[in-house]
Amino acid sequence: MSQPFELPDFYLPYPARLNPHLEEARVHSKRWARDMGMLDDPGVWEEADLDAHDYPLMCAYTHPDCDGAELCLITDWYVWVFFFDDHFLEVFKRSGDLRGGKAYLDRIPRFMPMGDDLTMPEPANPVEAGLADLWMRTVPSRSADWRARFAESTRNLLNESLWELANINRGRVANPVEYIEMRRKVGGAPWSAGLVEHAVGAEVPARLAGTRPMRVLKDSFADAVHLRNDLFSYEREVGDEGELSNGVLVLETFLACGTQEAADAVNDLLTSRMQQFEHTALTELGPLFAEYGVDPVSAAGVLAYVKGLQDWQSGGHEWHLRSSRYMNKRAAPARPLGMSSIVDLLGAKRLRTFTHVPHQRVGPSRIPDLYMPFQVRLSPHLDAARRHTVAWCGEMGLLDSGLWDEQQLIDIDLPLCAAGLHPDGTPEELDLASYWMAWGTYADDYFPAVYGRSRNLMAARITVERFSAFMPLDGTPAPPPASPLERALADVWARTVGPMPFEDRRELRALIERTCTSWLWELANQLGNHIPDPVDYIEMRRLTSGAELTMSLARLRHGRRISVEVRESGPMRALESAVADCGTLINDIFSYQRELEFEGNLHNGVLVVQNFFDCDYPTALGIVNDLLTSRMRQFEHIVEHELPLVCDDLGLDADARRDLDAFVDGLRDWVSGILNWHRHCSRYDEESLRRHNRPPQFRLGGPTGLGTSAACSLRGQVMGAGLVVPAHHAQQPALVGRDVVQADPPL
Repeated sequence: MSQPFELPDFYLPYPARLNPHLEEARVHSKRWARDMGMLDDPGVWEEADLDAHDYPLMCAYTHPDCDGAELCLITDWYVWVFFFDDHFLEVFKRSGDLRGGKAYLDRIPRFMPMGDDLTMPEPANPVEAGLADLWMRTVPSRSADWRARFAESTRNLLNESLWELANINRGRVANPVEYIEMRRKVGGAPWSAGLVEHAVGAEVPARLAGTRPMRVLKDSFADAVHLRNDLFSYEREVGDEGELSNGVLVLETFLACGTQEAADAVNDLLTSRMQQFEHTALTELGPLFAEYGVDPVSAAGVLAYVKGLQDWQSGGHEWHLRSSRYMNKRAAPARPLGMSSIVDLLGAKRLRTFTHVPHQRVGPSRIPDLYMPFQVRLSPHLDAARRHTVAWCGEMGLLDSGLWDEQQLIDIDLPLCAAGLHPDGTPEELDLASYWMAWGTYADDYFPAVYGRSRNLMAARITVERFSAFMPLDGTPAPPPASPLERALADVWARTVGPMPFEDRRELRALIERTCTSWLWELANQLGNHIPDPVDYIEMRRLTSGAELTMSLARLRHGRRISVEVRESGPMRALESAVADCGTLINDIFSYQRELEFEGNLHNGVLVVQNFFDCDYPTALGIVNDLLTSRMRQFEHIVEHELPLVCDDLGLDADARRDLDAFVDGLRDWVSGILNWHRHCSRYDEESLRRHNRPPQFRLGGPTGLGTSAACSLRGQVMGAGLVVPAHHAQQPALVGRDVVQADPPL
C-alpha cells in the first residue's frame, strides 16, 4: 500500500551528531525494560519491537554530548514514555475506556514526590514501576524548581492521552488553533526540554523560566518537534491507530485540502517555528540576561540548554528517518545550508508576520451564526448606570482629551455590557462594574492612540509602572494623579477594595498589573509590525482584552466562598479559560473591520489565523468561529461531566455545591452578556465606525513636564514614523492638522 503523501523538504540548519556511547545505552535500555516488566505483555511490546524502534539511537542523536551514564538514564526515560504511549493505546484507547484511563492517570503523580521523602506506593504495572525507578535516579541532583516543572510536564504529557481519547470517543478532529495549543501544553516536547536541562548539566534559573523569551524558546521548540512528528507518524496514527490528534489531519479537515497539501502546510509551520526559535535565541537572550543581571555561569548554562534544544531538533529528525515506528520511505535527505535553500534561509514564510500592511479596506465585518446556548439577562438598573457612567467619565477627565466625547461614550454603551455580566447586582455594583469597563476600554484605546503613534514604548512602560501606586493595598491615599487614567484608576480602586480582605486586594492588584503589562506586549508587536502566532495570541489576549480582569471581579463577588482546592482544580481553570476565550473571540469577530481598517491594529484573532495558516478572511473566520464553538462546548462539557467529579472528589457539601453553581451561572451571564453587548452597542458597525472616526480637532490630554519630549503633532507622527494613513481618511486633510498629542508621563 502506498504511503499517503510524500514527505516534504525539511528545513534543518543544524547537522545531526551521534553520541559515541550508543551501544552502551542499547544494552542497558533493553535490560532495564525487561526488569521493569515492559516485555512481559506481548500485546504491547516484544523484544523485536523494542529493537526496531531503537530509542537508544534517538537519544544518541538528540543528546550527542552527554556521557554514557547520562545517556543510559535519558534513554530509559524515553523507553518509559513510549511504552506508556503504546500501553495506554492498547488498554484504554482501543476500548474507549475514558473512566479507566482517568483512574490510571490519577495514580501517576504519586510516583513523583516533591519533597525529600521519596516514599512511593507499590507499583501496579510496568509504567508505575518504570517511573518510580527513574524518579529516584533523576531528581536528587535537581533543584525543587526543576522537579516541579518536570513533574508538571510529565503529568501534562500523560494527560494528552486522555484528551486524545476524549476526541476519539466523540469522533472529533480538533480545531487547528486548539490543536496547536493543546499539543504545546500536553505534547512531549516540553517534557523533553526538561530532560535537555538534565543532560547538559544545567538549569534555567527559576527567575528566567517564566519570562517571555524562555517561554517562546520552549514553545517554538515544542511546536517544531510536534509538527515534525505529525508528518512522520501520520500513516501509523491516522491509518492504523485511528488517532484524530495529528496536525496533517487537522489542516486537511479544516482547510478542506488534500493530504499532500496539508502535509506541505504543516512543514511550512514547522519551518516558521524553527526560525522563530533562531530569532529569539539571537536577539532576545542578551537583553534578557542584562535585564535580570544574570551572572556568566548561569548565562552559559542557559546557552548550553539552548544548544541542547537545537541538537534535539536535528537528532530527532535523523531518528525519524531511521526508526521503523514512522513513515520514512523516499524521504529526501536534509538540505545543507546553501543557495538552494535561500528562500527559507531568508525566512520568507516567517517574514509575512512582519509585512502586514495596516489600514487596508476590509469591508464590514462578517458576523456568522454564533453558538450561544445561554440566554442573556439584563440588570433593571441599566438606565441609571448609563447616566452615572457618563457623569463619572466626565468627572475623571476621560472626556476632556478628545479621545472620547460624550456621544461616543453613549454609543459604546459599556453599562449595557455590565448589565449583562451582572444582572443581579445592586445599583452600586452595576455602577462600579461600568466604571471599571470605562477605565479599561479607555486605556485600551489610549495606549495605541498615544504611545503607538508616538512610538514611545518607554513612556508606556513608565505609565504602567505608575499604576501600582494608585492601587494601595493598605488603604493609604494614592499620590496626586498626573492624568485622567491615573485619576480614574485611583477612584475606581478605592470604590472597589473597601470591603475586600487583604488577600483579595493583592490578587486583584496583581491581575490588573498583569493586564496593563500585557498592553506593552501588544504595543511592542504594533511597533514591530509583528503579528503573533495563534497560541501566543490567545493566551495573551485573555489579559489584553480585560477578560481575566472582569471575570476576576465577578469571582471576587460571587466566588469568595469557593474553596482554593476547587478554584485551583484543572476543570475550574479550564472552565475560566474557555469562557475567557469565548469573550475574546466574539470581540475579534465583531471588531475585525474596526481594528484592521480603522485602527491598523494587528491584534485580532481572525487576522492572526489568516497570517499563520496563510488563508483568506472567510476561511480564517470559519476557523475562529469553530474555535469559539469548541470553547463554548468545552464549557458545557466541563460543567456537565467534570465539575461533578471535582465535587465528589473533594466531598463538597450542599452549600458549597450551591456556591459553585452560582459561580458557574455567573460565567454564563458573563459570556452571554458579552455577545449581547457586541450585537447592540454602536462601536463595531461600519456606520458607527465612520461617525466615530471623523477628524475632529482634539487634544489627548496628558501630563506635562520632564519626560514629555516625545509629544509631537499627529502630522509629525504620520510622516516621521512612516505610518500609513487609512484610505477612508485620505480624503480628509484635517486628519493631519490635529493639535499636539501629549503622550508621556513625567519621569
